[in-house]
Amino acid sequence: MADADGRDVGLLKDTVREAGQLAHSLFRTKLKNWIKGASSPVSEADIAVNDLLAARLRSATPDYGWLSEESADDEQRLGKRLVWIVDPIDGTRGYLAGREDWCVSVALVEDASPLLAAVFAPATDEFFFAARGRGATRNEKPILVTGGAELDFARVAGPKPLVERLNPTGREVVLHPRIASLALRLCRVAQGDLDAAFAGGQSRDWDLAAANLIVQEANGRMTTLSGEAILYNRREVAHGVLVAAGRDRHASIVSHFRSRPVP
Repeated sequence: MADADGRDVGLLKDTVREAGQLAHSLFRTKLKNWIKGASSPVSEADIAVNDLLAARLRSATPDYGWLSEESADDEQRLGKRLVWIVDPIDGTRGYLAGREDWCVSVALVEDASPLLAAVFAPATDEFFFAARGRGATRNEKPILVTGGAELDFARVAGPKPLVERLNPTGREVVLHPRIASLALRLCRVAQGDLDAAFAGGQSRDWDLAAANLIVQEANGRMTTLSGEAILYNRREVAHGVLVAAGRDRHASIVSHFRSRPVP
């Protein structure tokens, strides 16, 4: 393991807290914002937070790679064993709308698998943290996923057409209200507020890496619909449909989709 007992843990926690405080100081203020790509919103707050994270993390760990939603991709990261994977503000659309369901999400990935993770939601004062093999916490208190294999659709979050494929009755289901931040949606599974959550296709490494470890360390599983592990710091950083849940529930959902694959 990297320096998970010392410098990197402290560095990650302190930096993500500082980044979250910066994002919160700009929250609900008048911000320049624009659309990148086809439909992804970005604001000057995203850029400011990214700059802070890069300054703190990259200067302290010059030998580590870097992958951020708001930085130009440097493929030198592909040759690095340790890589920071960063989403300065996950849930920018909600952030710009004045909603509270956004966060700063940062993972340290080792050989394609998350090693350390921090997800900070400053508007609700929630700090999630995990280290591989050490469990997961919310505000320093241990968290665990819910047990069992049954499905209460009011405790499931994700794209409705996808979740409805789990509904054998055909009756309309009422899902948990949408959570703007995918990382925070997944953390809600880790803390037991949700029984399961889905990520629609085209989520990226930075949306997933930190929350993936937090779910895993809270005794859950997060994989593709066919049960395959998610690998990070690859050349292609986009992912297909994913599911996170407690182990028994996850196994049941994966079994369902293996027999009825998503087109």
